[in-house]
Amino acid sequence: MPVCGLCALLLLLGTWQVLVGGALVRRDEELGAAVRRAAPPEMPAELLSDLGNLEVALPLLAAAMALSLLRSGGRRWWPVVCYGTAVALMVPLVLGLKAWTDRVGPSGGGGFYPSGHAATTAAALGGALLLLSGGLSPAVRRAARVLVAALVVGNGLGLVWRGYHWPLDVLAGWCLSVLLLCVACAAAHRLGSGARLPCTGRNRPHGSSAPTRA
Repeated sequence: MPVCGLCALLLLLGTWQVLVGGALVRRDEELGAAVRRAAPPEMPAELLSDLGNLEVALPLLAAAMALSLLRSGGRRWWPVVCYGTAVALMVPLVLGLKAWTDRVGPSGGGGFYPSGHAATTAAALGGALLLLSGGLSPAVRRAARVLVAALVVGNGLGLVWRGYHWPLDVLAGWCLSVLLLCVACAAAHRLGSGARLPCTGRNRPHGSSAPTRA
């Protein structure tokens, strides 16, 4: 999918710039300072940044997993495994990138790239949406997508507003989560003939071994 390729390119570019201290890093820090100056009151910004806390995001994903299994009578267990594994893999990948790049944060210290909170929010909410979207009406599905996008963007803004991360840290966290969800979505497509595809909500035609295009 084009979005996966774009996210991979952006993640590679951002990581390279952080490692070499390139011009993009300097522009990113200038943008981060400008965003912080335009921050709203502390409480709403802090609440948005807290969406990436594990105790907030993971229960939402767990609830979506349970609801998906309940709706299918336990038959759609493979997509649950795929998206759960994607979120689980996110933790070592984020920690590895943090240790490798060791970027200094807005308030000092190292290990701020990529943002684990931004990656957690996007991966958990995105995975929950993909698990449940197949059983939603088109109108509700569109509304759910808008809501998830707003929460993910709001969380990223909150992290920058509160001085927890630079914008590039947040963008890298989003890109990493999208790549993991793309892999999970591709793996979830490898279901039996006629199974409902979690990424598109469509049914695969009987007798066809090729995945349905989104």
